[in-house]
Amino acid sequence: MEFRRAILWLRRRAGNRLLVTVGMAGFVVTVYVVVVLGGGVILGRTDAPSLPLSVVATAIVALSFAPVQSAVERVASRWGIGAPATPYEVLSRFSQTATGAAGTELPERMAMLLAQGTGAQWAQVWLNISDRLTLAATWPTDATADRSPPALQADGSEAAGEGRRAHAVRHGGQLLGVLRLRERPGLALTGVEERLFVELAVQAGLVLRLAGLRAELEERHDELMARADELKASRARLIATQDAERRRLERDLHDGAQQHLVALSVNLRLAQTIAGRSPERAARLLVHQADAAGVAIETLSSLSRGIYPRSLASEGLVPALRLAVSTSPIPVTIDSTTTERLPAALEAALYFCCMEAVQNAAKHSGARSVSVRFATDNGRWCLTIVDDGAGFDPGDVREAEAGVGLASLRDRLDAVGGRLTVESQRGVGTTITAQVR
Repeated sequence: MEFRRAILWLRRRAGNRLLVTVGMAGFVVTVYVVVVLGGGVILGRTDAPSLPLSVVATAIVALSFAPVQSAVERVASRWGIGAPATPYEVLSRFSQTATGAAGTELPERMAMLLAQGTGAQWAQVWLNISDRLTLAATWPTDATADRSPPALQADGSEAAGEGRRAHAVRHGGQLLGVLRLRERPGLALTGVEERLFVELAVQAGLVLRLAGLRAELEERHDELMARADELKASRARLIATQDAERRRLERDLHDGAQQHLVALSVNLRLAQTIAGRSPERAARLLVHQADAAGVAIETLSSLSRGIYPRSLASEGLVPALRLAVSTSPIPVTIDSTTTERLPAALEAALYFCCMEAVQNAAKHSGARSVSVRFATDNGRWCLTIVDDGAGFDPGDVREAEAGVGLASLRDRLDAVGGRLTVESQRGVGTTITAQVR
């Protein structure tokens, strides 16, 4: 095994050196032909090479030699005949990578160095982001590699997979990531390569911490951008809802209470007019206006109860909910572990969220019962509504006809800085949790 690996190493290195040598020789000849011979033709001196042009060609070769050599070596590596790196070269390049590479390039360069130093079929760098392993880089980038997270044993090695090896990268007792590779068929890692693998995992702690923090910040940034978009949409829906509610109130006032009040005003003026001529008729008319005033008061009271329940302001959230669900078409139980009063805005948000959730359960879920629990948790007030209905897929709320209702709940809580979570499964039921502080 060791002999085969040595032969393969020598063949790859000899092929790489040959290609680089031929490429550099071609570069030197090309510069000489273009500068010296081509320049001589332009200057009309073809009998002998021009000394100044030879000096210029030599300077061009000297200045361009290192960049061109690097380019030729990259081409050779891309063709699969790159020179295998020695362990010393890998550790030296790792040090350069840790100090000179940009944050986005660190995982890819580490994977490349690991693959080159061990002669692996492919190498991977995994980062521990938000307590889950996330693939950060694979080398070669087009390799058909295992994309499932590595299953680590107690000693940090790969738990399953023939020919696969993995080492956990830790710093200060914290798991930062995993280095993983796939050995070439029939070519297991040598002792030197195994030690190199372990040494890279030991030295990669700070590098992976930097890469992990950058990836976590990018993930957080994406979440905040998505949240900002949700808030913009929520504000737009709130404005539209407020406009629609205002128009409804205007319509109800115009068609209901305003008509009663206009009629009351007309009849009172009529009674005033006829009081001098027919006191008895005026008295009978005034008696009827007492009933009309009562109807107008009742109409205004109904409108005010629709805007803000009287019991919510006077008694608090739990008593108001018990009174409101007493007429629900399905049984609703309410349990509370606190009698603490909340600020009015928070009580109103939780009240209307609960009523919306109960109505959705009654209309759409086919639930036989609903349970509501109100409690405090680490400085937060938490209202949980659970039904035993048909449930739905939270990722496709339109199909469950719950999209508008859930959007309304989120908008109400967003307005007071609260949070809504929805857990549902078809055939099991739905749990809605509203939290405010």
